[in-house]
Amino acid sequence: MSENAKTPLEHVNDSIAQLKEMRHYAKNNVEALTAQWLLFDGELKKLKQSGTIETLMTHQSELHDELNEEITSLEKLAEKLQPPSPPPEP
Repeated sequence: MSENAKTPLEHVNDSIAQLKEMRHYAKNNVEALTAQWLLFDGELKKLKQSGTIETLMTHQSELHDELNEEITSLEKLAEKLQPPSPPPEP
């Protein structure tokens, strides 16, 4: 095996880091979209566009929730993949 080959634990930790970054951006997107929706709610309703924005907010929120679930799942897997601790020295 080459020196640059990653262990399964390293791959899982990399995935967790990437998902956490995605979650961060998803949360920011929901907040930004919500702010826009609240700012223009009345105008969007008049233009019959509020339903589209509400749907986007719902999908973005669902993505955020699913990212949280996957991060939790991978964190549990990472715990299982941790090498055993060395026995204490006498």
